[in-house]
Formats: sequence, C-alpha cells, structure tokens
Amino acid sequence: MNRGQLSLSVVEAGIGVIFILGVAMGFALGVPSPDTRGAQLDLYAEDAGTVLASEPPRHQGTTRLAEIIDSPQSFDRERDALERRVDRILPDNLMFRVETPHGAVGYRKPAGIPIGVSTVTTTSGDVTIWVWYV
Repeated sequence: MNRGQLSLSVVEAGIGVIFILGVAMGFALGVPSPDTRGAQLDLYAEDAGTVLASEPPRHQGTTRLAEIIDSPQSFDRERDALERRVDRILPDNLMFRVETPHGAVGYRKPAGIPIGVSTVTTTSGDVTIWVWYV
C-alpha cells in the first residue's frame, strides 16, 4: 500500500504563510480601540465636583458647594452663579446638569449617548453632576 506524504518542509512553509498572512491582516485591519468616552466623561464630572467642593464660599458656609445647597433660599440666590461656574470649569464641547436637594441647573440629560456622572456628598445632601459631549 502506497501512501502519499507531504514533506515536513511543505507543512512548515504552509504554517509560515498562514502566520505571516495573519500578522499582516492584524496590521492592515487593526484592532478596535476601546470606547473610553464614558470613562473620560466620568473624570470631567469628578473634576467639576472636586473644584466646586474645594472653593471657598462667597457668603457663608464651609465650601462653595455647601453654601449653595444649605437651603432652598441659598440655592435660589446662587443658582445662576453655579451654572456659570460649572460652564467655566468644563470644556466647551461638554454640556452638563447639576442636581441638588433644592433644584437643578444645566440642560436636560439626553438619552442614548454616553454620560459621565459624579456625586459629591456634603452636610446638606448629595450633589450629582452629569456631563456629556455636545
């Protein structure tokens, strides 16, 4: 009985060609980059919260953020200043919403797009900051 056999050199050459084509396809097509937009947005929200929580108060309180949410009256008085300050803290290509126990400033949160979020706890309650790309 006669059996045909491939020589070891031919098998090695075939494996080599497949390997080289695989590497070439990897370089040609590349690998998909991870979606880091959500993580970046979380960092922007965290940074805005950190800045607000560390600023001195304009009138009374321990920090700017604590002053803003101390009472409904202080929130109403500081609402516009809070919105302007957050707008200045964040890059121009971001929109935001800041919710406090006494109200919110900013824009409506959109559905279906990545949103970053951060919550800052104060003695008067939690302040949540959402950010997203325009």
